[in-house]
Amino acid sequence: MNVSNPSKPIIAVVGLSNRPDRPSYDVSAYMQRQGYRIVAVNPMYAGTEILGEHCYASLTKAAEALAGSGVKIDIVDCFRKSGDIPPVVDEAIAIGAACVWMQQGIVNEAAATKAEAAGLTVIMDRCIKVDHAMGITHGVL
Repeated sequence: MNVSNPSKPIIAVVGLSNRPDRPSYDVSAYMQRQGYRIVAVNPMYAGTEILGEHCYASLTKAAEALAGSGVKIDIVDCFRKSGDIPPVVDEAIAIGAACVWMQQGIVNEAAATKAEAAGLTVIMDRCIKVDHAMGITHGVL
């Protein structure tokens, strides 16, 4: 849970860009403004900061680093191509995330089925920013 705001889940954003013109950056900045902690995951920017947060090379590395301070990733928000989702789902299951959220245009039925079978909530082809702004929580926000 979010140490600075324990009532809100922590969101790992896989594929977060450091470019303000990219949807992943805009969506993540919005969620931060709403009080959510964002965990940046992108191997291209590992070791740098995006939106004031340390960027990790993988979801697994992020979870390991945060576990030391008692922080757990709740939602894995995916900004990756549909074909790149299966290994992200595998990592989400391995770290004990509660939800995999695939942004608009991202659909992978096989990965969704695997995540659901492991007990994760799956949201596909939906924007977390848009849904949040509309008050649609899917039981995870």
